[in-house]
Amino acid sequence: MRKAWLAALMAAALTTAASARPIQVRYWPATFVPQELVTIPVVMDVGFWIDIAVQGDAIKLQQVGARRFEGCVDVRVRCNFDIRLLYSIVPTGAVGGQFTCFPQYADIDLPGGDTTLCVRLDNADPSNVLGGRTNVNVANVTVEVIPRP
Repeated sequence: MRKAWLAALMAAALTTAASARPIQVRYWPATFVPQELVTIPVVMDVGFWIDIAVQGDAIKLQQVGARRFEGCVDVRVRCNFDIRLLYSIVPTGAVGGQFTCFPQYADIDLPGGDTTLCVRLDNADPSNVLGGRTNVNVANVTVEVIPRP
């Protein structure tokens, strides 16, 4: 009784599996010739993706006034959705003054584009740094990405 029940269950499973994707070859040649039997689609879920490339290693500040410095960098963005880039700056404390980023944000449309990020330092106070040093890290800019509808 148990064997008959198991045989019926296996027959039902094989029938269901076979009916899902029948493979039929009406003619098979007598030689070794490849035959296309079935095509299986490949699918995936695509998430949000962004690639930000900055021209150069850092934003180099140049003196434009007695106590004012400015510097800019080109930013290339590739993305698969419309985004807004928000910029914020945090001083390291090496040089005193008021640091600002401009523009404060940039809107980038699919598939991406180029934008320019600039930093300004007003009322610079370099009294904490020994004169003659080069490439002193005075601040860090953070880029935040927000999806746009």
